[in-house]
Amino acid sequence: MLKRLFDFLIASLLLVCAIPLLVVVAILVRIYLGRRILFSQVRPGLRGRPFSVHKFRTMTDARDNQGNLLPDDVRLTRFGLFLRRSSLDELPQLFNVLKGDISLVGPRPLLMDYLPLYSPEQARRHEVRPGITGWAQVNGRNAISWEEKFKLDVWYVDHRSFYLDLKILFLTAKKVLIKEGISAPGMETMPRFLGNKNNQE
Repeated sequence: MLKRLFDFLIASLLLVCAIPLLVVVAILVRIYLGRRILFSQVRPGLRGRPFSVHKFRTMTDARDNQGNLLPDDVRLTRFGLFLRRSSLDELPQLFNVLKGDISLVGPRPLLMDYLPLYSPEQARRHEVRPGITGWAQVNGRNAISWEEKFKLDVWYVDHRSFYLDLKILFLTAKKVLIKEGISAPGMETMPRFLGNKNNQE
């Protein structure tokens, strides 16, 4: 209850303070990327229950001749990369925090497609609400492997505390300022998780 109350109060305060910034970013997304300002996608939340997560859009909808979306690194614009590096694309998720879909701190909500690919130990990351930031984000973010990321997520589940959440929020602010660990080595975005067998080959 303390964590939920803290999430609600901090998210409310941040949203009030960030209203001018939200408006500016929304206008810029409209100018550079087109009419659809938000990217919304169904993600697994607490105990794997689906919810819709919201972010500012960072990619175009460019497609090939068959109508398939082009790879992420092709669709990611320079402006979109700026939003990701500054973490401004994450701001709309504060509304998800207010609704109780996610917490300020917790394992990042990933794709629904990943649910059957987790090992039983990795699936424990869904024992808590997902978060805007988490222990894996302040210990490598997207520059570490999926296996390392999931180990850090489960470590958080086993050691979570109010003090640890405060520490993660402080370290997140530091990571955002120095723009560290934004993408996987040699890639603009994190590669898809293909399952444990594929990641071990």
